[in-house]
Amino acid sequence: MTDPATPTAFHAPPRLPRGFRCAALNCGIKPEGKDLSLFASEAPGAAAGVFTRNLIPGAPVVVGRELLRAGRLQAIVVNSRVSNVSTGEEGIRNARRMGATAAAALGIAPELVLMSSTGVIGVPLPIERIEAAMGRLAAALQDDPLVGAEGIMTTDTHPKALSLSVGEAVITVVAKGSGMIEPSMATMLCYVLTDARLDREVLDGALRRSVDDSLNMISVDSDTSTSDSCVAIANGRSGPIDDAAFEAGLRTALTRMAETLARDGEGASRLLRVTVRGAADRAEARTVAKSLVNSPLVKTMVYGGDPNIGRILMAVGKCFDCRIEPDRLVAEIGGVTVFRDGGRTAFEEGYVRELLGRDPVDVAVDLGVGTGEARAWGCDLTPGYIAENAAYYSS
Repeated sequence: MTDPATPTAFHAPPRLPRGFRCAALNCGIKPEGKDLSLFASEAPGAAAGVFTRNLIPGAPVVVGRELLRAGRLQAIVVNSRVSNVSTGEEGIRNARRMGATAAAALGIAPELVLMSSTGVIGVPLPIERIEAAMGRLAAALQDDPLVGAEGIMTTDTHPKALSLSVGEAVITVVAKGSGMIEPSMATMLCYVLTDARLDREVLDGALRRSVDDSLNMISVDSDTSTSDSCVAIANGRSGPIDDAAFEAGLRTALTRMAETLARDGEGASRLLRVTVRGAADRAEARTVAKSLVNSPLVKTMVYGGDPNIGRILMAVGKCFDCRIEPDRLVAEIGGVTVFRDGGRTAFEEGYVRELLGRDPVDVAVDLGVGTGEARAWGCDLTPGYIAENAAYYSS
């Protein structure tokens, strides 16, 4: 058994774990740029996943839930620009065809391939283009996770992949997401690949707990996607690992990815990082933290560099089901106390404006009524968000 170890520094550049490869290409769904990706292991592994709680899930989510009941996967195939959501029985058939085509190209069983789609809702999946390209895609498998990340992007400004080591094992996280993000499970699309040897139950528990405190605490615009999926595969190539050490590494990796996703929110110029302490319990701390990152007025306060503490107080005070006692509340911006003892402090306004112009912007609130703590990640709200989404269907 591998000795427990704290996660090492993130790899630069990121790399794939033993036995994994990936590829991406343009199959004609997008006019240009990669739009189809494949992540494959040389052998099946333990698998776990969490999916969107949106009540209109995409066809890949419906099929993916079925596939994960067996707890084993070997590959993931993903297309971008068309999400295969609200496409009826045809969409379900096309999702299965997508997985079966990837399985045939890899020479593995169809039930070992999970599929994902991301992009415009309500548009039929161009399955023939995907099928025609799958042989070329499988032949292009290589070792750089950033290549695979390119094919799953929609409005992302850059591919998102990171990796770290825990003992002999490597944990790699590949994700996409810029808008329609307030997960009720994970994030837009996120794939965790590891060569650690883990029981499926251990992997599932570690993934759910880590996601809950990281990806589930992101919000760009308070909108929960119909396609959210976070899936993990552990192929065991590096051998056994201490369960606690693996979970610590996974939590570290997913927390870094949460910040990466929030910072790349559509139109965003700055990451907003909110910490809540002293809440009545953890649940109330999470509620207040999400209220702060979701508030359009807090987000525009950050964008404008405007030290309007009323925005913070409003977002805390509207958490009607939480225990809020104004005389105990302490609020900080960038480490500067701006509210205490029931009133605004005599802070230097120019300096706080400067802090609001930095990246990231840290807002901290201590409610002073308990021991509950939580952290959430978001971004500022800029004209770029409006421009990006005003013509998303037509772009």
